[in-house]
Amino acid sequence: MTQKTVIKISDDILKKATRCKKNISCLRDENAEICKVELCIENKIHFIKCINSKPCSYKIPFGYSFVCICPVRKELYNRYKI
Repeated sequence: MTQKTVIKISDDILKKATRCKKNISCLRDENAEICKVELCIENKIHFIKCINSKPCSYKIPFGYSFVCICPVRKELYNRYKI
């Protein structure tokens, strides 16, 4: 039997996610699709591969790629490598 990881995101981080149009579904729905972090630089800059072309308030184009500035998504990757 595998043990499920308990994900905890601080209230400070959650309060910073004011522009999330998905109501932070990445934490509420374990089947939620989230963009994949392809490269992370010093736990600050997160290059992502988007799962779809829908607009996102936290997705910033950078050349042929995108950078994610969502505080919750960054914390998920930095702490849990999700």
